[in-house]
Amino acid sequence: MEPQFLSVGKVANTHGIRGELKIFPYTDFPEIRFASGKELLLISPEDGAKLKVKIVSAREQKNVYVVKLDGYDNINQVEKYKGWDVKVPKEEAVEAEENAFYFHEIIGCKVLTEEGEELGVISDILTPGANDVWVVKRKGGKELLIPFIEDIVKDVDVAEKTVRIEVMEGLLD
Repeated sequence: MEPQFLSVGKVANTHGIRGELKIFPYTDFPEIRFASGKELLLISPEDGAKLKVKIVSAREQKNVYVVKLDGYDNINQVEKYKGWDVKVPKEEAVEAEENAFYFHEIIGCKVLTEEGEELGVISDILTPGANDVWVVKRKGGKELLIPFIEDIVKDVDVAEKTVRIEVMEGLLD
C-alpha cells in the first residue's frame, strides 16, 4: 500500500534571494510542522514529482511561514517550487484534542439522524468563523449544511465513519 500524507501547507512564493520559501500553512500546528530539523515532502501539483526536504529554520511572518531548507541557499534553486503542496506522513499526525477532528477523518462520514435515517455523506468542511460547517452531499437532493455545534452533532465515530445529528427545526429545509 502506498504511504498516505497529510497536507500541511502550500508554497506561496520565494522570500528574498537566499533560498527561503513562503509557505501558507494548512495546519493548526505550524510551530510543530515547520520546526527546525523537521522533514517535509514537497509535491508538484502538475506531475506529482516529490522532493524530501529538511527545515533549517522557520519564522512566522503575517499569515505565512518563511522557511529555510537545508541545501538551498539561492532563490534560483527554490523558485520552481512555487505552488507545490507541502505534506508530512500520516503517521506524524498530531493527536487531536477531545471533540476535535481532522478534516480527513470527517470527510466521507455518513450522516445519520438520531433515529438512524441516513441523510448523506460529508463532502467538504467550511471554516467561516466561530464553528466549522460540514457540507453533506444528499442523494438526489441539494447539499445540507450542518454547523459543528453540540446542539446538533451528537456523536462522531471516526472508526465507523458515522456522524449522528439531532435534526433541529429548519435544518433540512
